Amino acid sequence: MMSDLIEHSQTPVVITERGRITIANHEARDLLGTHIVGQDARMALRQPEAVQLLENDADGAAVVRGLARRRDIWRVNRKQLGPDMAVIEFVNRTAEADISRAHTDFVANASHELRTPLASILGYVETLRDDVDHLDPKVADKFLGTIQREARRLQDLVSDLMSLSRIEAEKHDMPSDEIDFSGLVERAARDGAGAERAERLDLDVAPNCVVRGDAQQLEQLVRNLVDNAFKYGSSSEPVSVRLAANEMRKVYLCVQDRGEGISAEHLPHLTRRFYRTDPSRSRASGGTGLGLAIVKHIVERHRGKLDIESERGIGTTIKVRLPLALNE
Repeated sequence: MMSDLIEHSQTPVVITERGRITIANHEARDLLGTHIVGQDARMALRQPEAVQLLENDADGAAVVRGLARRRDIWRVNRKQLGPDMAVIEFVNRTAEADISRAHTDFVANASHELRTPLASILGYVETLRDDVDHLDPKVADKFLGTIQREARRLQDLVSDLMSLSRIEAEKHDMPSDEIDFSGLVERAARDGAGAERAERLDLDVAPNCVVRGDAQQLEQLVRNLVDNAFKYGSSSEPVSVRLAANEMRKVYLCVQDRGEGISAEHLPHLTRRFYRTDPSRSRASGGTGLGLAIVKHIVERHRGKLDIESERGIGTTIKVRLPLALNE
């Protein structure tokens, strides 16, 4: 029977006879409700685009928004099976639309982030050129300092954008090199702290933790986490970096600051590109808004897990779990 043929299809499908739904597979019943069998197809679908498609009594397709949920998008395909029967297929396009929207948002945000330092650089350069013969040397030096700072910000932003692009391009390729993660964490954590913050770095690294990974990306992950912890933690408190393995053949990296903490409503969004809880503070500290997005993609490429915990007035802890090489 036709119902048996379509019942287990992963695509919602209904069969109509003289405009009424006579058969609906499991996916269609889940999408539109079990009550649709026996109902006029126009009443079941309701949306004007779908109704117009059904009233044409011919092969065709329509894009319908909000078929089951407010933001979903479906392509409805109708094919005549005879003078009185038709098959209607529903193809979910919501994910594609979300990806397209995310891409558009990313381009817009990146353009804004790039324009801001460029506008500042161009403005100060024009001022210097216009008043080159009369400008006080101290004022000129201040302007040049601003130009240098904004140029470095631009350089960091372009570097992070390129890093994110490379990581996303490789996200389906699991790295196979065996890495001494213990030594890597020590080196990268000290690099992330820098000489001026080294005495506030509290390291506790278990030896002999070996993972399969991309050494360059894992170093970037550790540096980003440690640098963030120093930037947004208290300027007088230490940043703790802990590395340990457990009996489940997992290695845990934990980076903890003792700062203001982050409100709970921000936590789910921290790994989004250009998301900032405090934009002015982030830019003032030199942040590009891409650090945690890069961390998230590196963790995903290494088949790991990222957790962020924070409490106002206490601080923020970021945990990365990766499989040990022995677990592969």
